[in-house]
Amino acid sequence: MEEILNTDQNKNFFQKNINIIICCIFCTSLWGSAFPCVKLGYELFNISVDDIFSKILFAGWRFFLAGIIVLLITACIQKKFPKLKKEAIKSVVILGFIQTTLEYIFFYIGLSYASGFKGAILNPTSTFMMIILAHFFYKDDKLTFRKTLGCIVGFLGIIIVNLSGDVNSQSSFLGEGCLIISALAFAIGSIISKEATKIESNPMIVTGYQLLIGGFILIVFGLIGGGKLQVTSTSAFMLFLYLALLSSIAFSLWTTLFKYNPVSKVSIFNFLTPIFGTILSALILSEDVFNLKNISALILVCFGIYIVNKPKTKNT
Repeated sequence: MEEILNTDQNKNFFQKNINIIICCIFCTSLWGSAFPCVKLGYELFNISVDDIFSKILFAGWRFFLAGIIVLLITACIQKKFPKLKKEAIKSVVILGFIQTTLEYIFFYIGLSYASGFKGAILNPTSTFMMIILAHFFYKDDKLTFRKTLGCIVGFLGIIIVNLSGDVNSQSSFLGEGCLIISALAFAIGSIISKEATKIESNPMIVTGYQLLIGGFILIVFGLIGGGKLQVTSTSAFMLFLYLALLSSIAFSLWTTLFKYNPVSKVSIFNFLTPIFGTILSALILSEDVFNLKNISALILVCFGIYIVNKPKTKNT
């Protein structure tokens, strides 16, 4: 495993198409399962809809534990304590604050006011945002007519899924609005993580410390606001452990893939997150998601991402 992360020979492992596909499907399936599992976690931990600071505390301990797991695994692989390079500290602290603290403050609040399906369908807006950010950060990844068209098609899906009588309600603003801000934080964090791994060569060290730092800040915010977290059952503990594990595994793999591949080549697979999220929300939460409006929105979002990321031709 250490060789996979640190040698040129195994660097190619993460650049082979079949391995990229397998890793990305695995990551997006884990993230898709997070939407219904977080909502189920609120029920198992008896966290009410309006108890924002308990949700933030819930998120903080989840990611703090995920960071510890990643660093412990890294220590076992390297057979020494994983130290972060001094030059990378600033980037990793910023990454932890944006991609863990900010992203999940808005994610946890938003998901409590929106259905698991809407959480899944709004999540891929981060892909469009990454396409736009890449235009400014990378000379070989500029916006084109094809990419712009894909963004427009995808956002049509976002508009359709919000066509209901409560679009202007407080719950809609706190739900869908916060989830979109969360997606923006994820997009910005993805760019920062790619840059951070140029300084700190081991993606697992970057992932572990950013989760640890971001989670710690969330815990502080939650405690200051009076948040409380109490394990009410074995089921609650197992669900919490699963959420921590999925974060540690998915973020480690995703950061590694971003280190060795172009942003667009990896981000194309983010369209699988709403598909997994939709199916699992229906199975776990018994949500009524299979209607014409929602299915149409899902298709548009996925088609938009496909347009953005499809291979270039001589005419594009």
